[in-house]
Amino acid sequence: MLKKAILVSALVATIVALRARTASAVSPPQFGPPRSEQSQQERELEDRRQKELNKKRQEEIRDDTQKLFQLATELKDAVDKSNEHELSLTVVKKAEEVEKLAKKVKEKMKEGVGRPVTEPQPSPSPRPPG
Repeated sequence: MLKKAILVSALVATIVALRARTASAVSPPQFGPPRSEQSQQERELEDRRQKELNKKRQEEIRDDTQKLFQLATELKDAVDKSNEHELSLTVVKKAEEVEKLAKKVKEKMKEGVGRPVTEPQPSPSPRPPG
């Protein structure tokens, strides 16, 4: 009886393994075609999406920079109103807020989407013989 149970479980394990192998051989790949095989239309769509994301990121940077300028101006005014013996807690908090927003703007500037846009490099001007 024990031999029969072992034989049945081995047979079931073999069938399961064969089905798994057959299913993986027949199933389509999980990922789309390589970039080189994408249609021109798909590439254009992806490029357009990346441009829109970069445009949105640029608008966010512009808005954050305007806010940063406003906060820095408020900080300067607060510092100008204080004297050498007094530094209010609001001034310190305003400085921390400026620092935090400046770091956010800096990180956002680093996170471009898609291919980097390269500007043509100027050719070096020839030097006169000397």
